[in-house]
Amino acid sequence: MISLKINGIQIEVEEGTSILKAAEKVNVKIPTLCYNPDLPPWASCGLCIVRTAGPGSPRMARACTTPAEDNMDVITHDAEIIATRRTVVELILSNHPNDCLQCPRNGNCELQNLAADFGIRESPYRKVLNGLPVDDSNPSIILNPEKCIRCGRCVKVCQEVQNVWALEFLGRGIKGRVASAADVPLGESPCIKCGQCAAHCPVGAIYERDDTMRVWNALQDPEKHSVVQIAPAVRVALAEEFGFAPGTIFTKKIYAALRRLGFKTVFDTNFSADLTIMEEGTELVHRLTKGGDIPLITSCCPAWVDYMEKYYADMIPNFSTAKSPQQMMGAMIKAYWAGKAGIDPDKVYSVSIMPCTAKKWETKRNDVMKSAGHGYDVDISITTRELSRMIKQAGIEIMKLPDEEADSPLGPYTGAGTIFGVTGGVMEAAVRSAFFLVTKKELGNVNFTPVRGLEGVKEAEVDFQNGTKIRIAVAHQMGNIAAVLDKIREARDSGRETPYHFVEVMACRGGCIGGGGQPYGCTDEIRSQRTSGLYQDDEKSALRCSHQNPFIQQVYKEFLGEPTSHKAHELLHTTYVPRELYLK
Repeated sequence: MISLKINGIQIEVEEGTSILKAAEKVNVKIPTLCYNPDLPPWASCGLCIVRTAGPGSPRMARACTTPAEDNMDVITHDAEIIATRRTVVELILSNHPNDCLQCPRNGNCELQNLAADFGIRESPYRKVLNGLPVDDSNPSIILNPEKCIRCGRCVKVCQEVQNVWALEFLGRGIKGRVASAADVPLGESPCIKCGQCAAHCPVGAIYERDDTMRVWNALQDPEKHSVVQIAPAVRVALAEEFGFAPGTIFTKKIYAALRRLGFKTVFDTNFSADLTIMEEGTELVHRLTKGGDIPLITSCCPAWVDYMEKYYADMIPNFSTAKSPQQMMGAMIKAYWAGKAGIDPDKVYSVSIMPCTAKKWETKRNDVMKSAGHGYDVDISITTRELSRMIKQAGIEIMKLPDEEADSPLGPYTGAGTIFGVTGGVMEAAVRSAFFLVTKKELGNVNFTPVRGLEGVKEAEVDFQNGTKIRIAVAHQMGNIAAVLDKIREARDSGRETPYHFVEVMACRGGCIGGGGQPYGCTDEIRSQRTSGLYQDDEKSALRCSHQNPFIQQVYKEFLGEPTSHKAHELLHTTYVPRELYLK
């Protein structure tokens, strides 16, 4: 520990703590734009300057990258520092469009907030814009380089956190800009559509493609029967958009709000998460007992699917052929439920509410996503942020709505289905049902804690108590997966036994709860709160294992036959192909 003063207040902090973090200990917020707790600091914006040798000292430092030192005397705010920070904001604004009212981040923009904090009403500098065009070539993400403030967050998260390298800096000085790698359109770059760039951008330079008007048009079309599904992670994040704490669960009010918006039928993706476990768990057991490529690698995350097809195509034989819960639900709505409800499936308009921007791309990923035979199984996917805008546009006071239930039979779910939204959740849900599929006995304690938490890679062994032991790995945040896959490759290429039998991968930190379409401002603290909400939903569920869901049993009895049956393969499974990093 070291001792220092911040604005005259004596404090102790751990050696190596930055001045920025030390200031938080005395409840002082130093303004930043380039800093984000998910990313390594790199002092790009210059807003966090402080004095490091007491009042009146000429010694300035950038608080985000300068470590606190023993006996240091730090001044975070004085007239000169405030004037300097104000000048920095004014200079950024001189190179930034003044179209806040048309910006997707209006009202939730870090630059806008700083301009308000500093009381900036006019700029002393000439406006200089570069006239850069909007790049809308990507099916999930829009890049507007004219709004870029060159903070570098998107580049750092894409390169250093996700290890995708789809974004980079081009040019220098006032002509400097962020662009897709090799300056090709973003839709032709290595981008995996995870949306972490958009989630970390402080302004409106990168954002999700807004499909809300397409949904509004469908809701108002008397010829369409609009059906909606809501993903596990949405229910523990949407409340943040209405001023409530992260992790607040109000699932039944979301059902009610969706009906108020005009959806005729409301289902829950947690149900199809249960369905996914039945298919994927059975696939694992078949590979272990009857032969097949091991390890089996999960396929629920479309950004991970895109990454695998581009960077690890040699692993395609290891990939589970099971579709994601979103796509399984889409197929079941049009192939099973529509007939059961007496509705023409060609008139069904299927909408999904997802925490993920890559889900927009997944709906059209290949022709297998038309397995029900009535157009694409999921017609459109919108994010948590888009749903919140729709609810606000409709004037719905969501927290005042009465609780409502999802529709049957594709609505009721088990606790296993709800934890799909968090890293380790798919693995834990799979273990609960795989144990039953192998032993024909129920697992005594269904809480499989070794796969929980925010550690980048988690490893464990599951003992099925019949001589069968399964080695598993869980990885989240794309930058962590290479270590796991390289370990598998090395064993395979050298002829050694695989280090794992089952591997779960999620592209975003924390899993879907930290998805690229979730409310802005996500940190590890918020991820933990959202995670806690999902585990609470699991623990209060009467049934906590997917195979126990009576509606899952009904679907197999009435329609699918059994897991991995011919009909199940037609509707619930997919294929993969190697993809080029750059489209030609």
